[in-house]
Amino acid sequence: MPRTALIAGNWKMNGLAGDLGFFGEVARAAADSPADILVCPPATLLALAAKTCSGTAISVGGQDCHARESGAHTGDVSAVMLRDAGADYVILGHSERRADHGESDAIVRSKAEAALAAGLIPIICVGETQAERESGQAETVVARQLAGSLPENPQKMELVIAYEPVWAIGTGLTASEADVAEIHAAIRKRLPDPLTTRILYGGSVKPANAESLLSLADVDGALVGGASLKASDFTSIIGAVGR
Repeated sequence: MPRTALIAGNWKMNGLAGDLGFFGEVARAAADSPADILVCPPATLLALAAKTCSGTAISVGGQDCHARESGAHTGDVSAVMLRDAGADYVILGHSERRADHGESDAIVRSKAEAALAAGLIPIICVGETQAERESGQAETVVARQLAGSLPENPQKMELVIAYEPVWAIGTGLTASEADVAEIHAAIRKRLPDPLTTRILYGGSVKPANAESLLSLADVDGALVGGASLKASDFTSIIGAVGR
């Protein structure tokens, strides 16, 4: 069966309550799209966003979670808390988390297992730095991150992989179509469930390049950063699915 595309917006540390009108602007495009549509706002907006999106085709998700269900972890949010707030997905292992917070593959794996146990769909991010790509290590790095970050016995568990080359995140640079196709194919062959697991591309996805990226083999959608903050840009990317 063909995999349903997923267009996911990662708001990162952006968004206030006054920005929730975004969802009303995107709702019609989401309803008309053959893709699944997801927005991951900051944790402060998650419950409000879930309530706003009730009855629409837009799902909401978290941007991170703790591996523990509860406890003395000031400032952290658990997977069950995200689920309780209305989340269906959670982004894990984003390069900004790996770099800014020192998250290892093992930490990402433990968070993915917690997410699955809470009924969330984890979006596990992998991607190489510019130095690693220039030294010919891109595929090796991504394969290592994938092997270390996937939960134990992931067969029959719904999860999503996002390939985000670190050097293309927020820089305006985008990997070439050939590079994207090559890495996505390499990821696909290493997945426990390659036929159904979706692989997203992320890294300066915008309306101008969305159609060409989404048309590539093994690209099952996009993880969108800056372009997900503006409703018109995000709806343009949604509209590129299947075009």
